Amino acid sequence: MKSIVLATAIAVTALAAATPADAKGCIKGAVVGGVAGHYAGHHGMLGAAAGCLYGRHRAKENAREQQAPPPRQEKL
Repeated sequence: MKSIVLATAIAVTALAAATPADAKGCIKGAVVGGVAGHYAGHHGMLGAAAGCLYGRHRAKENAREQQAPPPRQEKL
């Protein structure tokens, strides 16, 4: 029992000491994934984690598209 409490305390301390992350897309994806995972077999945490990863991926893609210059069209 003491080892579980100690491991939890170390994990919480490590997470608290970490720098804040950019969560664009993660929150929305985690909510949707958590709900879907819950209804698909009570796997809400797994769904939330997968949703967060997918949401972050989509946010990066959108940011890349917005930063890229529009393609040039040649006039004939």
